Amino acid sequence: MRGELGIDVLAHVTCVGSTRDELRALFDELAAANIENIMALRGDPPKGEAAFVAPAGGFRYASELIAMLAREYAFCIGAACYPEVHPEAPDADTDLSHAVEKVRAGADFLTTQLFFDSDVYYRFVERARAAGINVPIIPGIMPITDYKQIRRFTEMCGAKIPRGLRSELDRQADDPEAVAELGVAFATLQSAELLACGAPGIHFYTLNRSPATRAVCSALRAARLAIPA
Repeated sequence: MRGELGIDVLAHVTCVGSTRDELRALFDELAAANIENIMALRGDPPKGEAAFVAPAGGFRYASELIAMLAREYAFCIGAACYPEVHPEAPDADTDLSHAVEKVRAGADFLTTQLFFDSDVYYRFVERARAAGINVPIIPGIMPITDYKQIRRFTEMCGAKIPRGLRSELDRQADDPEAVAELGVAFATLQSAELLACGAPGIHFYTLNRSPATRAVCSALRAARLAIPA
């Protein structure tokens, strides 16, 4: 795993629809292909289903998947955490306790769900450290490229769009190019602030729209080069 402005790719693997043996076969293939990093997730319920149900012979929780990976493989293991609380969690403390379980099971780092208010990340890191989590906590950033899409996505995952950003998106809603430009600019400023305040790196959610992420990375590199040593 790389920090700061280094770019790396994680193999995202969920527990959905796979037995433990099927997942082991997948991890054997990934290891043979020299993949080093795994993001171990429980995964969302399949489309049309209201709740996650573990398949027969499968894992119920991400922490179980992580424990198996830590015990049987040499991957660098990532896990998810939720600064604004997982939609299925009854409260923030319960949600944080699940993150603690993942680290105790063997997660080497945590990556947050997307957020647009950096104070949410700072407060979560403070609470996580107080709870005994000492692994890197990487902020998850999604450059906005489609306003309708980001509204649907944030409603699903519980992330909030700050009032000022939402107002500007509303104003530009009929101009997709302007929305994408705003999304890149906001993600660049947010990423720069997070890195300057000590975040160990940035995990970008691209949703198959990598040009926006490349633009953000280019802007961050240019800004770093412009600062005198």
